[in-house]
Amino acid sequence: MNLGKYKNIIFYISTIAFFSCLMYWFFVEGKTLEIGENIAPSKATGATMWENFADSFMTNLHHPLALLLAQIVTIIMVAKLFGWVCVKLKQPSVIGEMIAGIVLGPSLFGLYFPELSAFIFPKESLPNLQFLSQIGLILFMYIVGMELDLSVLRKKAHDAVVISHASIIIPFALGVGLSYFIYKEFAPDGIQFSSFALFIAIAMSITAFPVLARIVQERNLHKTKIGTVVITCAAADDITAWCILAAVIAVVKAGSFSGSVFVILMAILYVFIMIKAVRPFLTRIAESQKGKGFISKALVAVFFLILIISSYATEVIGIHALFGAFMAGAIMPENVKFRNLFIEKIEDVALVLLLPLFFVFTGLRTQIGLLNDPHLWKIGGFIILTAVTGKFVGSALAAKFLKLSWKDSLTIGALMNTRGLTELIVLNIGYDLGVLGPELFAMLVIMALFTTFMTGPCLDLINYLFKGKKSIEDDEDKDNDSKYRVLLSFETAESGSTLLKLADNLTHKMNGNKSVTAMNIAPIDELHAFDIDNYEKEQFKDVIETSNELNLEVTTLFKASTDIENDLTNITNKGNYDLLLIMLGKSMYEGSLLGRLLGFTTKIINPEKLLNTVKGKGYIFNNSPFDDSTLQILDKTNIPVGVLVEKEFESADKVFIPIFNLSDFYLLEYAKRLINNNNSQIIILDAGGQIRSNIEVKELIRSIEQVAPNHITLYNEKKIEKEFLDSQDLMLISSKSWKSLIDTKSLWLSDIPSTLIISNP
Repeated sequence: MNLGKYKNIIFYISTIAFFSCLMYWFFVEGKTLEIGENIAPSKATGATMWENFADSFMTNLHHPLALLLAQIVTIIMVAKLFGWVCVKLKQPSVIGEMIAGIVLGPSLFGLYFPELSAFIFPKESLPNLQFLSQIGLILFMYIVGMELDLSVLRKKAHDAVVISHASIIIPFALGVGLSYFIYKEFAPDGIQFSSFALFIAIAMSITAFPVLARIVQERNLHKTKIGTVVITCAAADDITAWCILAAVIAVVKAGSFSGSVFVILMAILYVFIMIKAVRPFLTRIAESQKGKGFISKALVAVFFLILIISSYATEVIGIHALFGAFMAGAIMPENVKFRNLFIEKIEDVALVLLLPLFFVFTGLRTQIGLLNDPHLWKIGGFIILTAVTGKFVGSALAAKFLKLSWKDSLTIGALMNTRGLTELIVLNIGYDLGVLGPELFAMLVIMALFTTFMTGPCLDLINYLFKGKKSIEDDEDKDNDSKYRVLLSFETAESGSTLLKLADNLTHKMNGNKSVTAMNIAPIDELHAFDIDNYEKEQFKDVIETSNELNLEVTTLFKASTDIENDLTNITNKGNYDLLLIMLGKSMYEGSLLGRLLGFTTKIINPEKLLNTVKGKGYIFNNSPFDDSTLQILDKTNIPVGVLVEKEFESADKVFIPIFNLSDFYLLEYAKRLINNNNSQIIILDAGGQIRSNIEVKELIRSIEQVAPNHITLYNEKKIEKEFLDSQDLMLISSKSWKSLIDTKSLWLSDIPSTLIISNP
């Protein structure tokens, strides 16, 4: 018997056994050391082991950390659910997260499920939630500051500042006027009129720059003059509004204008130091990192320290930590790549994990049930009317005064009226300072939701009223139906280049009778207003280079989206295309039992996936050969879709087409295209024995042979040699047969260099 191969097992067992016995001896001998010691009795109170366990379990369940983690899980799940619903309604996901906060608060969840609400969100746990949400807000405001492109602001400041400041001063004045009428009824005891009026005025004047920027990207307005103007206006508005808010907080805390003088002077000194001392220092750091493509942990620590010190300074001065965070972001080096690298490090944690906590904390404060009188709802309506009149009408009239068209003026008004999350931040500051009472706070939260929600429908109405402009999706002349039109949609620059080579193989010799469009639809959450043009150039760089190499004329189409699959299918179906080419994505749930379990739970959480499963269009345990994104595209497109499984694809010179049944014969049309345009060598495998018994198919193959002799071969062998498969460039297969190969775990899948799966709608 060869003991050599068992030596590791013998050593492992011996080591475990020896040291287990040694520990046991120490425990036994250690018992004798307890004699004479005052040992506390066991904390177990139950009579049985089960009762002891149950008592311990309930104690652990109410532990502050366990409670906080349960709250975070609940908040993220509900926020993502409502965010998904809003995206499907063509609204920003932030609206859904704002609504989720109100739903989890006393207005709904606490009203109908008071015991469960008290268990998940007990009053004693709210300070922990508040502080964690404040960290999220500090990181968020840091990102907002970094997203401001100050260079654009300097270049196009003239018109933007006029519109921006008009969109602040008009609603600000209306807010002060509104305060005059509601002060007696809604101002908390001991609050001066000036403090109350200033906070109502700033609440009327705010614009949510992050939400506005994402709406502009989503609607592809960023390339237009109006998009540039409105982004610049919003940036100027953001800087001005936060400076005014800092002054308002100083006045409120001091109790009067005269008492706030020293605070405002200290704030001015702070801003001077940040711009003249800290900013040049950060710029030098950024210059030292040029071309590296990463930021070291030591430098990340430096930037975080500056963020925290800046927030701390403004909190101590008396103008709130969030202003310091915003300022720290705004003075970041203007190098776009450097800002992107830093944003990527903090954005996901801030926006996905911590920011939803702020929405729910706001929701826990919002008691819509207090508005139990028609008079209060009338006041709420009047507040909304004042907010919309000041911001929407004020911005639109200022834009019109600068000789912009009515359509552009109204579009600017609608976008500047977006208040979103920024408004909630202002309202919470007012609530914390005691300037806003619970009733007025609830009204203003409803106003923030309403003015954000109305932006999308208003833009749609404006576009409807001013018809005549070509849609962004009408990228080519649809009258020319004689062309063979190929649309390729790619995620990465490399995949775009590969799909373009495939499109060229299918259309190379068609000259003027073809049209190839390369499209990239980017997730809107990954884009920032200051970086969108650079992102687009980077994405299409390889595609443009490849098109020049192939001498192929390509139309490029770029779109930012909150719902990539739906936008892709809509553009495809409306664009009069003949073929859509995409890359096969890989499901994150493949390859393990845990993965399948996660795939199952995400279908339960995601209403669309669950609905598709109920309708028979999806698989609850994710056993489809396609990832979820590809499945949705295949399900919703009205044209053939080619899904490329790429393994170093270069050219389709040698193509292998297995025919399993009669429904696969449409593949021969693509075989003809490859022969005519690429001189491809086609080998057809009669895998199901269907060709020999079908006269029509035989005739079709003969007709191809007559036009292109020696380019097509009928292969009847059942067994396919590995050497044969290795010599092929591409396998062309139907989506139905591809699933069969996956199910039977065919060896073909590993031997074929690349595979093009074509669906037949």
